Amino acid sequence: MRPALTEGPYFVDEKLNRTDIRTEPSTGAVKSGIQLALTFNVSRVASSGCTALANAQVDVWHCDAAGVYSDASDPSFNTKGQKFLRGYQLTDANGKASFTTIYPGWYGGRAVHIHFKIRTTNGSQVSDFTSQLFFDDSLNSEVFAQAPYNQKTGSFLRNAQDGIYTGGGDKLLLKPTKSGSSYTATFDIGLA
Repeated sequence: MRPALTEGPYFVDEKLNRTDIRTEPSTGAVKSGIQLALTFNVSRVASSGCTALANAQVDVWHCDAAGVYSDASDPSFNTKGQKFLRGYQLTDANGKASFTTIYPGWYGGRAVHIHFKIRTTNGSQVSDFTSQLFFDDSLNSEVFAQAPYNQKTGSFLRNAQDGIYTGGGDKLLLKPTKSGSSYTATFDIGLA
């Protein structure tokens, strides 16, 4: 079990069932950034052990390389109606859901993160688990030295300074592996 963390202000249920969330559906434009292949392995935890959880809906959303979210209004941007870097997948028979996205950028006041929500239905009972994934500070430094991330001035907030991260983010830390110019990360999670 991983700790639940705040949903944040930018969740929008866009109902976009897709594996590649880099594109803006209205234009087909692909968000620039270092490609990240992100896989969730979702299990059901019971007293008898863990079993793969099929047909769970895994939603993912995060900011672009410049720290901007889609379909949001903020003092520094207005992207209402856009849907880049958002989507969901249903887990397969092995509890797996995979996304092609970009390494997220940063914005003031938060450590680098990706939001996720896992929704399950058991008869008429609907449950959801919401949390966030984080990245090692040294990897963030390496990524943000490259284009297009290096176009943003200032510096990102380190994990230890983020009040949300300090609520259990160390258990939600991704460990991406580099493959050429892109990254691959897998996150295993068990739900009660």
